[in-house]
Amino acid sequence: MSQVSRRVFIKGGLAAVVLAACSDGTEILAPSSTPGTAAAAGTTAGTAATTTTAGAAAAKVMGEYTIVDETYGAEVVVRLDGAYRTMTANGLPDHATGTFPNAHNPNSISAQSYELRMPLAPVRTTPTPYNVPQAFGIGVNGIPFDPFAAEWYQNDRASGWQIEALGGGLDLGLDQNNAHVQPSGAYHYHGIPTGLTGVLDPSAHSPLVGWAADGFPIYVRYGYRVADDPASGIADLQSSYRLRSGTRGSGPGGIYDGTYVEDYEYAGTGDLDESNGRYGVTPEYPDGTYHYVLTEAFPTIPRVFQGDIDPSFEARRP
Repeated sequence: MSQVSRRVFIKGGLAAVVLAACSDGTEILAPSSTPGTAAAAGTTAGTAATTTTAGAAAAKVMGEYTIVDETYGAEVVVRLDGAYRTMTANGLPDHATGTFPNAHNPNSISAQSYELRMPLAPVRTTPTPYNVPQAFGIGVNGIPFDPFAAEWYQNDRASGWQIEALGGGLDLGLDQNNAHVQPSGAYHYHGIPTGLTGVLDPSAHSPLVGWAADGFPIYVRYGYRVADDPASGIADLQSSYRLRSGTRGSGPGGIYDGTYVEDYEYAGTGDLDESNGRYGVTPEYPDGTYHYVLTEAFPTIPRVFQGDIDPSFEARRP
C-alpha cells in the first residue's frame, strides 16, 4: 500500500494524533513544550516528529491536547476542567474512510459540533444496559463509538429482535474501519476502529483509544494476562458472551446465528464482565482503574455502562 503524507498539527504540547500516527507517513509538527506538557514521542521539544509508536502516542491523550488534521479535516480540543475531561470536536475522522454515500449507506460525512465531558474520577454504580439513540463513548480522535444499529426484524422495534450491526444479517455499508454515517452526516464506529488503532501489537498492552460516556477509559483487545500484574504477559482479552443454543422461539425463528443482538447471552466464561470490561492496571493507570475493552467477538463495543452517563452524552448520539 502506498504511503500517504499528511501534516497534523498538535497544539498544547501533547502529541495525540492518535495511535496510527506515523505508520502511514504522517508528519507531526510539535510545538515547543510549555510547563506541564510534553513533546511528541521520540523527539525533543520544538522538533518535527516523523515516527512514533502506538503506545507512546496513546499515552499523551491523558492530558490536554488539540488535533488539527489538514488532510482529513479533524479538529479536536481536549481540556482538563476541574473534575472533568472536556472534548469539543467536529466529528471528522483523522484517517482514511470508505466511500460515502455507498450502495448500502446513502449518507455523506459532514462536520458535527460535539461538546462532551467525562468525569476524571468516574464511579462504578449499578450496571446499566442502553440502546439507540444512546452512544457508548468517544474516541480520542473525536469519533463516537456506537454499537447498535437502529434496525429491527420487519422494521418493528416492538418485535424485540434488533439487527446486530456486525452480524452480517443486513449490509449497513460499513467501511474498513467498521464505521459508517448517520443521516445527520455523523461518522461513527460500530466495531474496532482500525483507522484509529493502526496495526495493534499483540505483544503489547493496547493503547487507550477513547472514553465511555461514564468517563471510564476504553482499550482494544490486548491487556495484561493477570489484570493487576503488568509482568504477567499480554493476552487477547475475551468477551464473556456467547451465542445461545437452539432456535429462536419467536420473531424471525431459525437458529441463533448472530444476526440479532438477542442471539447472544452473557455466560461469564471469558476475561471480561457483562460490560466487556474489568478492573486492573494499564500503562496509563498504574494504580488501577475500571476500563472497557473492545473485543473481536460480540459485543465488540460494550452494551452496558458501569457508571453514570454524563448528561452531555445522555440519550442521544453525539
